[in-house]
Amino acid sequence: MERNILGADIGGTKCAVTYGRKQGDRLQIVDKVRFATSGVNETIGEILESIAALMQRHGLDASNTGAVGISCGGPLDSRTGVVMSPPNLPGWDNIPIVKTISDRFSVRTGIHNDANACALAEWKFGAGIGTRNMVFLTFGTGLGAGLILDGRLYAGTNDNAGELGHIRLSDFGPVGYGKCGSFEGFASGGGIAQLARFKLSERFQCGERVAWCAPGELDRVTAQTVAEAAAAGDALALEIYRISATYLGRGLAMVIDLLNPEKIVIGSIYIRNRSIMEPFVLQEIEREALSHARRVCRVVPAGLGEQIGDYAALSVAADLLD
Repeated sequence: MERNILGADIGGTKCAVTYGRKQGDRLQIVDKVRFATSGVNETIGEILESIAALMQRHGLDASNTGAVGISCGGPLDSRTGVVMSPPNLPGWDNIPIVKTISDRFSVRTGIHNDANACALAEWKFGAGIGTRNMVFLTFGTGLGAGLILDGRLYAGTNDNAGELGHIRLSDFGPVGYGKCGSFEGFASGGGIAQLARFKLSERFQCGERVAWCAPGELDRVTAQTVAEAAAAGDALALEIYRISATYLGRGLAMVIDLLNPEKIVIGSIYIRNRSIMEPFVLQEIEREALSHARRVCRVVPAGLGEQIGDYAALSVAADLLD
């Protein structure tokens, strides 16, 4: 049976409200409204008006709308539906966003943090279809994870399960999640940029030149800068991605030993740089993970690709119906 669902993706700089139709393991995105994130009350008002506009445009009401899902950066409480001061959303202090939406539209509403919402999306409609145990890694600006365990999302006691970025992989290394040598430090856009600046500084101190960065341009270096140089065959850029990939593999080996998943699905930077990173990731997993657990686990890029954000909030709604 086809079900109408709505999703609200709340980000630090932009938001989107999406209307989709779900039938089995298929999800069709029908319509979407985007707008910039502003003040708390203004943004909430914009979300409510966007939902109302989509419902009116497509003839939806409480009787034919299955659920509304919300994807938002944490911390939040998925059980009470309260957003609790995310660092990228100033002023969102104990905001009961689920109750606000459900009271306005009389439609069942739920919320998950963005990593968990993306995990649901990949599990229900992407690379994780058919699995019972799957781990999704964001691998973007930062590193977070969503866990599908024994056929359901596992959020932990207070929605903090999957904070893999905080694990320390080395006593020394790039800073991520406020910790030197963390998983996020080595496997994130910010961490790759830090690695690059360190390696570049070494070269410059030895009087060497680097084609893709001048000594006065260190602050402009990003993970994308390094990726473009690596794709062109630059040895230093390839070495930086080798280091990141090796530590990514080391962290994934821990995940495999601990959770014994069928699939680990990785998004963003890994999708764009898979050909460079995958051999080193798999080599480290082969070296570090238990053989019986390693053999049953595949590491794959996110199936929804760059569209995963469009599916995430809708997948929270879809999960309420299953």
